[in-house]
Amino acid sequence: MRTLRFLLQKEFRQIFRDKTILRMIFMAPVIQLLILPLAANYEVKNISLAVVDNDHSPYSQKLISKITSSSYFRLTGYKDNFKEADKLIEADKADLILEIPNGFERNLIKEDEQKLFVAVNAINGTKASLGGAYLANIIGNFNNNLRTQLILPDRFNPMPQIEVTSTNWFNPLLDYSFFMVPGILVLLVTMVAAMQSALNIVREKEIGTIEQINVTPIKKYHFILGKLIPFWVLGTIVFTLGLLLARFVYGIIPNGNIGLLYLFLTIYLFTLLGMGLLISTYCNSQQQAMSVAFFFIMIFNLMSGLFTSIDSMPNWAKIITDFIPVSYFIDVMRMIVLKGSGFGDIKYHLLAVFALGVVLNTWAVVNYRKTT
Repeated sequence: MRTLRFLLQKEFRQIFRDKTILRMIFMAPVIQLLILPLAANYEVKNISLAVVDNDHSPYSQKLISKITSSSYFRLTGYKDNFKEADKLIEADKADLILEIPNGFERNLIKEDEQKLFVAVNAINGTKASLGGAYLANIIGNFNNNLRTQLILPDRFNPMPQIEVTSTNWFNPLLDYSFFMVPGILVLLVTMVAAMQSALNIVREKEIGTIEQINVTPIKKYHFILGKLIPFWVLGTIVFTLGLLLARFVYGIIPNGNIGLLYLFLTIYLFTLLGMGLLISTYCNSQQQAMSVAFFFIMIFNLMSGLFTSIDSMPNWAKIITDFIPVSYFIDVMRMIVLKGSGFGDIKYHLLAVFALGVVLNTWAVVNYRKTT
């Protein structure tokens, strides 16, 4: 314990001596957590719409007003023919074109049906699919309201009707920050812990202090613990700051047990720091360590389930996510913070991350060799 205490003193002095590292560890995650949830939003708004109205009837004007009065669309062009509207899409000034045919009002009243043409700019697939769905939903509501006004209801309606009433559980107001902030906090803790632990041993190699440590009678496990514990403490502090920001900035209060969050955080940091130490044992420079760590962090960001659902991924990608600890922690954060899940709900995630941690840390300890 005495040897470990001296090693920890040395590590903390080395960390707090470098002001740049302190800014990266504490200031960068705070700034990112304040900005990223506001930008990382699944809701698509301000979709540029070009309209070609060949009917110029009161009903076509009502439809256009109903569409543009929503917060999802903004009218960027009102053209006389489709060719002119198509030029707006080619100039990237319109995302959708709605063409209302001639005789729209007459056919809708007399023939009881009328087709509309919608052209969607599908370069951005997400924006195209959501924009088309929003527009179809608004047109459907307009049609239902119109039929209600035109058709006199009978005393007894012979047609059966199904009425669906839905409730939003765990996030009643559908606030995207409640969904994104827990996941972004996990990514920020991951970046701080993985990057800094990966650079730690490599920094010792570059400045030459690793040779001084190697000639001392320090045991291998003392050295590994001396590298793990400081960044475990710093990762816990960053996580705590993130929870405080989520509480006072975004109004997110965990519904579950906070102690359970910190229990999982402890196991998660054990796994993540083991991965960082493993990377550092294979690298001889900080540039190499940063490149390797960045490679894995990019995979974690895109395949962790933060931005895209794991269930929608192909089978081979789902197998890869089973070996990504970030995916487990993001899932656990949302389960505990939003749903109030208990230990029984996350025990599989806990065991999976712990197993990964045992493998990575054992590999790091075995791979590190003291040489003179």
